[in-house]
Amino acid sequence: MTISLRKARTIIRKTLDKGHELELKPLSVVVLDAGGHVQAFEREDGASPGRFAIAHGKAYGAIMLGMGGTAQMARAEQQAYFMGAVNGLFSGQVVPVPGGVLLRDKKGAVVGAVGVTGDTSDNDAAAAKAGIEAAGLTAEI
Repeated sequence: MTISLRKARTIIRKTLDKGHELELKPLSVVVLDAGGHVQAFEREDGASPGRFAIAHGKAYGAIMLGMGGTAQMARAEQQAYFMGAVNGLFSGQVVPVPGGVLLRDKKGAVVGAVGVTGDTSDNDAAAAKAGIEAAGLTAEI
């Protein structure tokens, strides 16, 4: 199973709503399917143009490694050589920090990932979690 476009759009809308509620800086949100392909992306007015690559890198790392950005960051701090090698394998596309969130369905299967960037990594992750839960999925931050 993978994530539908409808669910992806709901996640983005609700993530951005949470960002407004928390008065975060302009966010960019990408949703990837279970194979790591872009399903949907939005960049708010005022967000810098490079934010797509950051959001994508956060989500891509979550899908490719099967763990959220918080776990990736901990792994990078504990095993820098391993994460450096992993990032080399993926052509530098992995951004191992909070804001990359693995999506699981009600049965626990991975259906995609979300990457959020624009504010602090922890705030990015909080906004993503709200959007994911509003779409009826489980967030692994």
